[in-house]
Amino acid sequence: MQVNPLPVKPTRVRYGMLALVFVNVAINYLDRANLSVAATQLGKDLDLSTKELGYIFSAFGWAYAALQIPGGIIADRFGPRILYAFCLITWSLATIAQSAVNGFLSLFSLRLLTGTFEAPSYPINNRVVTSWFPDNERASATAMYVSGQFIGLAFLLPALTAIQAYSGWKVLFIVTGLVGLVWGIIWYLFYRDPLDHPQVNKAELDHIEKGGGLFHGKKSGVDNPSLWRWKNFKLILSNRTLWGVYIGQFSLNATLWFFLTWFPTYLVKYRGIDLKQSGYLGSIPFLAACAGLLLSGFISDRLVKQGTSVSIARKTPIIAGLLLSIVIIGANYTNDVTLIIFFMSLAFFGVGMALISWVFVSILSPKHLIGLTGGVFNLMGNLASIVVPITIGHLITGTDFKPAIVFIGIVEFIGACAYIFLVGKAERISTGDDQSENALIFEQK
Repeated sequence: MQVNPLPVKPTRVRYGMLALVFVNVAINYLDRANLSVAATQLGKDLDLSTKELGYIFSAFGWAYAALQIPGGIIADRFGPRILYAFCLITWSLATIAQSAVNGFLSLFSLRLLTGTFEAPSYPINNRVVTSWFPDNERASATAMYVSGQFIGLAFLLPALTAIQAYSGWKVLFIVTGLVGLVWGIIWYLFYRDPLDHPQVNKAELDHIEKGGGLFHGKKSGVDNPSLWRWKNFKLILSNRTLWGVYIGQFSLNATLWFFLTWFPTYLVKYRGIDLKQSGYLGSIPFLAACAGLLLSGFISDRLVKQGTSVSIARKTPIIAGLLLSIVIIGANYTNDVTLIIFFMSLAFFGVGMALISWVFVSILSPKHLIGLTGGVFNLMGNLASIVVPITIGHLITGTDFKPAIVFIGIVEFIGACAYIFLVGKAERISTGDDQSENALIFEQK
């Protein structure tokens, strides 16, 4: 009697690759947020006005946002292994150099340089997840790697404030830069694409591919024509649903960039909280955001697996999170530190819920334009990294931060409206060049 061999279980290499991306994101945001921790003392040492500090906070965003489309194209042309290692090492060197600045111009220039080298990072993240994960695991995977920005900052913010308090902002920039340098080497040594990884088996590759995962590169057989064609940009910029997602991402990033830039200054200068204490209290909203993000990702994927339409499963937590984040305005109506942190944490929890929005890039992008779509998406969203720090710098006075908080709340409401009224059916955009794309369309009930 012939005995059928037992089926081979899929390996789980994709989760190891996701863990590497998680650390990348944590370091990415560590080098964005270090300036906010240093800002109060650095501003005094360099004699910077509130408005000048707002422009310096925005400097990262000028380069980062402007280079999102080129960053997306680079992510489509080059492998994550080499490109991410290069980005990690170069932005870390720019971070270390910030320890030697002596005025507005030198600091502004180095923050521009940091933003330049970080620009391809999120398009690369999206490419890695799209390559390694099937559709019904992608929101959870996205939530896991995006949570790196919150978990990293939540646990490292007290350490950063301690370094700032005891050693000063120069040492702060050196330490955070060295962390990225070391990790850049580790990433290069351990990351591989699905078809190149020596430990992944065919069962896992089949699981990924049958679920809609897209293998990139020459081995995958994915055609990658010139991405600079005008018709590609027109396709990405003329879709109503994508515009709803773009506006929503700007709104999400508005609150995110408040926390990454002005939040420590808000606690210390405008709420009178001690610098060391602000590190611990300031970490609570980041933990709340992480909880919202992970909850949203797993609930969204569970709804998909239970048969709920992709449109409803993906949009509902995003809309709910954007609406919830409006409660940040409540901080204007109390002087109690506990309530201030509560309103800030609840608002950031809502932002965390909505940050699975990156999954829409995977869902909506034409197959050969995932990097380009991700670049445009991140460009639109990261315009907030320019607008918000500068706007807050002009809205606040020496004693009043309330107009800035109201501004954040209004932007979140606009983002919720964009998802409600503009984001329609969640289905892959057809280019007309590949009839097989029809098989990837998600039907809405």
